[in-house]
Amino acid sequence: MRITVIGCGYLGATHAAAMADLGHDVLGMEIDRGKRAALSRGEAPFYEPRLDALLASSVESGRLRFTDSYAEVAAFGEIHFVCVGTPQQPESLAADVSQVVAAFTGLAPHLDRPTMVVGKSTVPVGTAARMSSLMAELAPAGADALLAWNPEFLREGFAVDDTLHPDRIVIGVDDSRTEKQLRDFYFPMTDAGTPIIVTDYATAELVKVAANAFLATKISFINAMAEVCEATGADVVDLADSLGYDARIGRRFLNAGIGFGGGCLPKDIRAFVHRAGELGVEDAMTFLRHVDDVNQRQRERVVHVATAMVGGDLSGARVGVWGAAFKPDSDDVRDSPALWVSGQLQLKGASVQVYDPRATVSASHTFPTLSYADSAVEACRDADLVLHLTEWPEFRRIGPAELDGVVARPQLFDGRNVLDLDTWRAAGWTARALGRRSTD
Repeated sequence: MRITVIGCGYLGATHAAAMADLGHDVLGMEIDRGKRAALSRGEAPFYEPRLDALLASSVESGRLRFTDSYAEVAAFGEIHFVCVGTPQQPESLAADVSQVVAAFTGLAPHLDRPTMVVGKSTVPVGTAARMSSLMAELAPAGADALLAWNPEFLREGFAVDDTLHPDRIVIGVDDSRTEKQLRDFYFPMTDAGTPIIVTDYATAELVKVAANAFLATKISFINAMAEVCEATGADVVDLADSLGYDARIGRRFLNAGIGFGGGCLPKDIRAFVHRAGELGVEDAMTFLRHVDDVNQRQRERVVHVATAMVGGDLSGARVGVWGAAFKPDSDDVRDSPALWVSGQLQLKGASVQVYDPRATVSASHTFPTLSYADSAVEACRDADLVLHLTEWPEFRRIGPAELDGVVARPQLFDGRNVLDLDTWRAAGWTARALGRRSTD
């Protein structure tokens, strides 16, 4: 099919490249000139494994190109995917849907023939109904301009696989024509076994935020249990392993540490709480405020532990930090726990040296006052404390011997609970992690 993708950020660029790879002719719309130029060269303006190669091959094949013209988009596409961002509003918990409204307002007046617009952005429930009314008002095609909502479920670091091989496809529709067209579009995936759920607009909108709320709750639950483990002498990793064997619970997202971050989970649960309040059901979502509070407290606990490990005063302490991105296989530092902790340590007087395999540039734009190292070892030069805050695989491969003669004091805090603390302790290091048994 001839499809368009409006908004070529993280979601849109991945969707556009993947759909072109599947054989569709794709026109991406990106109003940012710099991003559009990079995409047109087959280069992603952010790091995501496999995406650069997919973009390059799709652009080279001629199946993918980019524009900034709504008129060109409307003339080209049979299906238009809206993939713009919905960040948190600056002075509110609410999601900012202005980019969504702008996309529909810009596109709809050019829809003068039968066509379909598919929203993929994560939005507050009720947005699709608003956009349907907006299209009915502005689109010359009238009732032949159809709308569906088709939420994305991408994991940063796995976005290409999640797009090409999704674990489910959810579409919200209010017209049988829309359902048929999207079933045809996604047939190669559903024929390969991907389940498809056809529902109404509101349910489709809720699926994404409900999924993120559940995952955030699971992470904050095990982090709350880590505090209980510290108070009782129990070990949170053993606890999580034991819980994970229960098929009703599962082991994934039961890793205690410094908490979640990024551009989705934090802002999505806050927006969910805000929207619940607008709908008059805020009491039902009150627990999500506690989930958010536990997550924030994890970061503060790291600062507290780090302070204690350097003697109770961070002034003049040298701290080496492994990680700036909110998760591995990403250069995304939005609401990154690792970068938040680094910034707080510096504000309290520590000299902080950060290393991240991919996120140094984005981190330096967010926290330009921090120092950045060229390697994990150099980040630890003369350090009184080493903090492991983003679980990149290369950090797990580093052993105590590699830091002999590098650090000032052999002290390690594992904020992700994936390092072998016994190995570090056997080498004479003081090694700690949240919720773990301590032998120090």
